[in-house]
Amino acid sequence: MLSTLARRTINLLRREINTVRKFEITRTRHERDWRKVRMGDAPSSRADPVVIKLDSPEFRSVFTSELQSLAGLFKKYNYELRIAGGAVRDILMGKRPKDLDFATDATPQQMKEMFTREEVRMINEKGEKHGTITARINDKENFEITTLRIDILTDGRHAQVEFTKDWKLDANRRDLTINSMFLDLDGRVYDYFYGYDDLKNKRVVFVGDTSIRIREDYLRILRYFRFYGRIMDSPDQHDEATIEALKENIDGLQQISGERIWSEWNKILTGNFALELTLKLLECGSGRHIGLPEQPDVENFRNVYQRAQSNNVTLKPISLIVSMLKDEYEVIKLHERLKLSNSDRDLALFLVQHKEHKPCEKSLKPYQQLVLLQQTKRYDVLQDYVKELLRYRGAMQLLNEFEQWAIPKFPISGNMLMEHVPMKKIIGSVLIELKRIWIDADFKLTGEQLMEHVPSIVSELEEKYQTLHKERKKKLKKMK
Repeated sequence: MLSTLARRTINLLRREINTVRKFEITRTRHERDWRKVRMGDAPSSRADPVVIKLDSPEFRSVFTSELQSLAGLFKKYNYELRIAGGAVRDILMGKRPKDLDFATDATPQQMKEMFTREEVRMINEKGEKHGTITARINDKENFEITTLRIDILTDGRHAQVEFTKDWKLDANRRDLTINSMFLDLDGRVYDYFYGYDDLKNKRVVFVGDTSIRIREDYLRILRYFRFYGRIMDSPDQHDEATIEALKENIDGLQQISGERIWSEWNKILTGNFALELTLKLLECGSGRHIGLPEQPDVENFRNVYQRAQSNNVTLKPISLIVSMLKDEYEVIKLHERLKLSNSDRDLALFLVQHKEHKPCEKSLKPYQQLVLLQQTKRYDVLQDYVKELLRYRGAMQLLNEFEQWAIPKFPISGNMLMEHVPMKKIIGSVLIELKRIWIDADFKLTGEQLMEHVPSIVSELEEKYQTLHKERKKKLKKMK
């Protein structure tokens, strides 16, 4: 029995060894092919990637006690740990990074074994297949650490990855040179593809061949414009070859989910040169792929944006997009493409319905009605919508007046109408009509005075209801 068990154990170990060997052979071949393809189209790289050693306030600001604990673990197990990507760029620009991403030469399995042994909690296991492990240190701070990797297969949206221990290969899979740098915890900046120089010289360029980088993930078209707004001093210093590559590959945006597109476009519209970068993006032919109509109202977009700038107000990104749309149908088509949040969708519909100015003797009255003449009592939301509408129109004096207006308490409730309105279906409509009378009287009528209007309102609404009911019956008969 023991010999049988021994044979089974030996066979199992042989299979495990063969599996590991096959994986290593495959990984080595993939890495060799990756080097051939990617390094062939990449720009020249530095022999010594270390370009500077930092000791700035921005660099020191990242060192919480939790990060120091994390760094100590990786050092204890002889794994390298470096800050990667955008945080490195921000620190070099003298900004304190909001988010830290880390890269390591440890595999996900090695990290899991290390954290398990050291009793470190791991969360969000969904990232593991892409090489990311999230560790929670001291039950206080989360750290996302990703194994160095290469993209074996890309389809314009997703990548199939293999892990590597070569930092240069990982840098070469990234989109822009300014995002391809690493920073170790001693302050050394590793820059393989001259991203440090591009950052200093205000250049936004892709790592290697622009078209190849874009085809790996078409969202990089939008990321190009976002980072252009981040580092450039002028809105019109684009490299023409880069713009041509964006135009040639613009149809690839059709493959990208609306949520990802909106996330990037939102950041473009809240960054520097939002007007110029959006116009350049549209010039590249993106409109039909990002939810805009065939002929967006670009001139109105320009006017609305520049008016907001001159008034020193900041419009929400969705408000700027609404300036290019003409009606509710175009808002709904935009929503279908971008999968807007409910709040963005509702604000867009509100703006497109009310963006045209309607003259009134009492200038504030139309906006008071927009808040009060609704079935909903979400007055705080409606007030915010009206404020955005006034900013959109550039009506700054009216905005100031509206902000000082306190919503008065309406003296009638639905319960008070129950015994006076025979058709319960129309109680909401009766309340709306009473509010109109109340607003016209500058909110001075009492509940008793308003109740005097109920019989005539009920009579009129019942007549309308009966007429509509008869018309529906006629239509149904015709359909039969």
